[in-house]
Amino acid sequence: MTGTLKGKAALVGVGWTPARRKWPDKSQKGMQADVAAMAIKDAGLRPDDIDGLVTEAPGGEDANNWPAIMADYLGIKPNMASGVNNMGATGTTGIVLASTWVSSGLAETVLLVFGGNQGTQPRVAPRPNPFVDPYGPVVAANGWYAQVARRHAFEYGTTDEMRFKVAADQRFNAQVTPGSAFLEQPITVQDVADSRYVADPLRLLECVMPCAGGGAMIVTTPEKARAMKNKPVYMLGAGHHTDHNDLSWADRITRTPAVVSAPRAFNMAGLSPKDMDFAQIYDCYTITVMVTLEDAGFMPKGESGPWYQETDTTYKGDFPVNTHGGQLSYGQQAGNTGGFSQPMEATLQLMGRGGERQVKDATTGFVNG
Repeated sequence: MTGTLKGKAALVGVGWTPARRKWPDKSQKGMQADVAAMAIKDAGLRPDDIDGLVTEAPGGEDANNWPAIMADYLGIKPNMASGVNNMGATGTTGIVLASTWVSSGLAETVLLVFGGNQGTQPRVAPRPNPFVDPYGPVVAANGWYAQVARRHAFEYGTTDEMRFKVAADQRFNAQVTPGSAFLEQPITVQDVADSRYVADPLRLLECVMPCAGGGAMIVTTPEKARAMKNKPVYMLGAGHHTDHNDLSWADRITRTPAVVSAPRAFNMAGLSPKDMDFAQIYDCYTITVMVTLEDAGFMPKGESGPWYQETDTTYKGDFPVNTHGGQLSYGQQAGNTGGFSQPMEATLQLMGRGGERQVKDATTGFVNG
């Protein structure tokens, strides 16, 4: 790897709505405008300071010109603007893109804004896979991840109870996270076990909570960051890898793209998993967190189950994971904002603004989308 982003961009502002089932009378543009204003204010900036825009291209006819639509709506005229849609990695991909602009001088202060209202934004029906769909369609990604969980159990002896611990720990974190979809609704490992099956072996409380909401962040130069009111959070390393779209084309369904992307990020940063104070991992399902932690190098392949049984991953524990509750318990906000919650939470933690869920003496964290 010849190029580097290490220390060349800083995160300085965050705007984030509570997670709700829906926001009455709130359009996707309105939701994104609200959180954009929050992030700009949080960084101590004005709209005129923004010269870069990264946003999510929605489904439907506006997808191709959404950055221009949002720039008009926000009243800004960015020098660089792009729409990003990379599913759960949309937010993290956007941060890398913004950091690249900043480090190369193409923009100095970039606004990233995502979000929407469940059921109000247009969607394009996915093209069916003729080799898979006729043999048993399932709702959302439940069936795919159920296969991953079942295969992981077959290969490594992972038990249901090991997965249940992921959900229980993250729900604990959500109890002290303002705006959480499951605030004041704690659960135990037994509660997860008692919840109904969604796709065997996955149970309801192991599955993501869809809701509405939005999030925004500000990325700027280190020089500008030093003069701003919030403690800057510097980009140290980044990596990306695309392996397959669905399980039909995967060489091994218990392996994730993090097996390539995480080492690239650690190498750029000159750090290792042992240097991390916490991890914020994309968590559409419990098994997703487990296989990602393995592939990122936090434990040997296949050992995430025993590791979870022995490790307190709450915000006050041995190694905190998804300190806001993750998408399982904070909520997966619409428009791929769910995966954006991980870098937003990491930024607040490293700024020392985690509130009651603040990880003690946190200086470095790992984020996966």
